[in-house]
Amino acid sequence: MLKAILCTLLLLPAGFSVMAQTKDEQAVTAAVEELRKALVDPSQTVLDRLTAEDLSYGHSNGNIQDKAVFISSLTTPGQLDFVDMTLTEQTVKVVGNIAIVRHHLFSNTNDGGKPGTAKLAVLQIWQKQKGQWKLLARQATKI
Repeated sequence: MLKAILCTLLLLPAGFSVMAQTKDEQAVTAAVEELRKALVDPSQTVLDRLTAEDLSYGHSNGNIQDKAVFISSLTTPGQLDFVDMTLTEQTVKVVGNIAIVRHHLFSNTNDGGKPGTAKLAVLQIWQKQKGQWKLLARQATKI
């Protein structure tokens, strides 16, 4: 019994180090959260800053938008409207200047004045450009 307790205590620090995020992972996590907030309360300035010029934004219905159309669809009244949004089961993996983010997205929507819900599995690709993390690609599928 004492051996089991000692082994557990010795392995605890190793478990904590695995859960700790690197500086880049923390920055990507913060950018994802800032994007989540900007999807619920759209700001053209924030959306422009967080997205790459070559953005490819894929929706769960197969629609793919470039940066201009993506931002316009959120900032033009009566189009895309996320009432609220929760992200769960998020993982972030940084490989060089690319970050791979996966999460589940749950949202109440009001697209075109029609209330609805979104339950999605999302893959985001972020790229570090001039020291800033920018969303380069996103694809969602319904769950």
